[in-house]
Amino acid sequence: MSHSTVHVSGISATTSEKEVRDFFSFCGKIVSLSVTPISGEADAKQSATVTFEKEAAAKTALLLDQTQLGTSAVHVEAASNIDDLAGPSASEVEAKGEEHEIAQEDKPRSRIVAEYLAHGYVLSDNAITRAIDLDQKHGFSKRFTTALGDFDKKFNATERAKGLDANYQISEKAATGWRGLGHYFEKAISHPSGQKLRGFYTQTDKQIRDIHNEARRLADLKQGKTDSSATEPVAASEPVAVPSQPEAAAAPVDPKA
Repeated sequence: MSHSTVHVSGISATTSEKEVRDFFSFCGKIVSLSVTPISGEADAKQSATVTFEKEAAAKTALLLDQTQLGTSAVHVEAASNIDDLAGPSASEVEAKGEEHEIAQEDKPRSRIVAEYLAHGYVLSDNAITRAIDLDQKHGFSKRFTTALGDFDKKFNATERAKGLDANYQISEKAATGWRGLGHYFEKAISHPSGQKLRGFYTQTDKQIRDIHNEARRLADLKQGKTDSSATEPVAASEPVAVPSQPEAAAAPVDPKA
């Protein structure tokens, strides 16, 4: 269990437990969380212990060391013993997730980084580089796109059996499943916009600027914006051309909203 736990220090006194939970929920499913002030002073910094369901989520959380959370940069390190850090006050977080949701732990770390940026968090280029390096080393991008492909094949087969037309229409059940994958994905991976997103994840030589650009795209998709090139198919192996967009709002948004 200790391998699934991280200790966080340097949290601002004004940062709430919900903000801490929202911040780390991008990494994966949280099973327990405790946030405590380091002293009795009113403006004392806080520390937190976050235990994830899977070790992969904790490893992703370690990438967030020296990342801005609220008004301060926090230090994230592996916890050696959960019993020493997370006492009886640790709150159990109810496990939620839709039937066809792709777990955060199964997403490439570069995708998770892009989600953080799209929600207004500030991550260092070092964190982005480390995320890309881990994806290239462990092949998380391939696992993620395979999961998307399996999901798409399942529902495409279901809808063809129902005789629906070819306008990328899907049933409410399938639509619910896609919403579970995240607010950033189109209804079907065969849609041109879906190909652009898939292309981003299957490229292993992406640079830091591409992560920032994809974050802007994700933010626009979340806000319901589209660009004129959204209807033009793009091969998965080609770089994704992204127009300059305003930076995402500074206020973090609940990733489950």
